[in-house]
Amino acid sequence: MPTNPPGGLGHVPVAVYSCATTSTALGESEERGRYYADARHWHVAGVWSDPDLALPLAERPGWQAVTAALSAGMIRGVVVSVPTHVAADAAQFAALGVLLRDRGGFLADASNGIPARRTPGQARRRHDIADAASGWFTQPDTHEEGAS
Repeated sequence: MPTNPPGGLGHVPVAVYSCATTSTALGESEERGRYYADARHWHVAGVWSDPDLALPLAERPGWQAVTAALSAGMIRGVVVSVPTHVAADAAQFAALGVLLRDRGGFLADASNGIPARRTPGQARRRHDIADAASGWFTQPDTHEEGAS
């Protein structure tokens, strides 16, 4: 019996997979995949990547590790930050999704779940606003004792 609520939310082990030529692009892809999984309360059981998009998907070592993890039951789904990391077009992506579904898994496209980029100053400002909203003041002269 599944322990996950309807709608795909819950503790579901997934892999985040990406394929890019630079470490910066790989890092951004991983971040986007993790963000997408976290938003659904999925557990990221592993992150795999490959550096060569020209190599056929079945021959990529990272993708082979992902499919091995799926076959072993270590993961139930694969999150990719961009569909082109695993398929040339939408039809191929859909066919790959069907293949993974036949193996008991699923394929998720995180390209719509892009995390908001914030500068350190914006992040600090959001933190200060949250503190102020909760009644916590970081500067002693900001809050006057006895004021209503």
